Amino acid sequence: MAAADQPPSSEPQPQHGPTSSQRPKHVSLWRHRDFMKLWAGDTVSVFGSELVLFALPLIAVQLLHADAFEMGVLATLESAAFLLISLPAGAWVDRLPKRLVIVSGDIIRAAILLTIPLTWMFDALSMVQLYLVAAGVGIVSVFFDIANQSYLPELVDGDVISDGNGKLQASQQTAGVAGPTLASGLVTAIGAPLTVGLTSICMGLSSILVGLIRHRETPQPAEERAGFVAEVREGLGFVLGHPLLRRITACTGLTNFASSGIFALLVLFALTTLGLHQVELGIIMSVASAGGILGALTAAWARKILGEGTSIAVSALVSGLCFLGVPLATVLPALPTLLISWFLVTWAVVVYNIAQVSFRQRLCPKPLLGRMNASIRFLVWGPMPLGAFLAGVLGDALGVTTTIWILAGCALLGSLPVLASSLLRMRELPRELDLLGSD
Repeated sequence: MAAADQPPSSEPQPQHGPTSSQRPKHVSLWRHRDFMKLWAGDTVSVFGSELVLFALPLIAVQLLHADAFEMGVLATLESAAFLLISLPAGAWVDRLPKRLVIVSGDIIRAAILLTIPLTWMFDALSMVQLYLVAAGVGIVSVFFDIANQSYLPELVDGDVISDGNGKLQASQQTAGVAGPTLASGLVTAIGAPLTVGLTSICMGLSSILVGLIRHRETPQPAEERAGFVAEVREGLGFVLGHPLLRRITACTGLTNFASSGIFALLVLFALTTLGLHQVELGIIMSVASAGGILGALTAAWARKILGEGTSIAVSALVSGLCFLGVPLATVLPALPTLLISWFLVTWAVVVYNIAQVSFRQRLCPKPLLGRMNASIRFLVWGPMPLGAFLAGVLGDALGVTTTIWILAGCALLGSLPVLASSLLRMRELPRELDLLGSD
């Protein structure tokens, strides 16, 4: 989430997290001190991540003159670890205090990213250096992200998990709005390598804030654990054995495969094919993230109006359709086309993510959270390096524009698993394990 090929039964599961006597129930998250520290730390960390997300491809394109294939390799290495080590990482995270994993992850990533400005200062920066940094940060991020997504249900009760996810998404999207604009200004003022270096400060501050959380988890007793391989299989069994989770996982994995390829070529596409300036690219990314803020603010409204299941299916379709706006920018006015399409894509993705992440966090027994999230990450993030690498190969062989058209079509096809399912008609998603429901 003893070896089991089937997901856990609907019988009550032993709880090893905080009990109702250890944390207040139905208390506003604004007064939940530990959640506020987690929220603050996450906000600072994602601001730093936005700087890297913007600056690293610019270093490759502008300073190192990377071509489409090299950009594909770079993007592949950024996410390859999710394909290679997600499953064992989930089992390890379930055995470790998640707070410790989060704090350590921020510190280690900060140290790795500091090597970029240092090698640049000594005129030793190269694509090999970027590849190593991307791979190293990717490996640490596997553990960090699994722990980070599994930690919220440890801190707050199930009734406010959606509210907590909404707040975390709002912060992430706010960082997405300000981050690219800030990053483009910093790149212009001090250069991309030093902009990456500033991320270390953000991640260091994040580690301090999360380290101040007072709640301590109670780990699952060692005698109750199955073998390592059995625990990995248990997480996969939970995800693949539930018909709704299986549909959601297929949709997310297919969409991520396509979108990762588009992202891998986006900077090259915008700066060379469309002839946009880096500042215009920053504006596009900021406006797109404003759509994410709107998504975080309207996710509850979408669930109320459409229903929980329907909102997942509809938002998946909207994001798939709007990905077509990227290649359309070659035949329509580039800047407004990208602004509108990315705004709508990000809005739809955030609405989708809040609904489906809250659903699976609510459904999963707490001792299985790390393995469940690791299994999800393996299945939905594992296709990302494959999509990025394919984008590099096709971009080099067929051209960047043709490749993005192909990938945008794949993104639209990704919505089919949830559109052709009972999710489209479900106003309320199950709150308990429902393994007999049809898909």
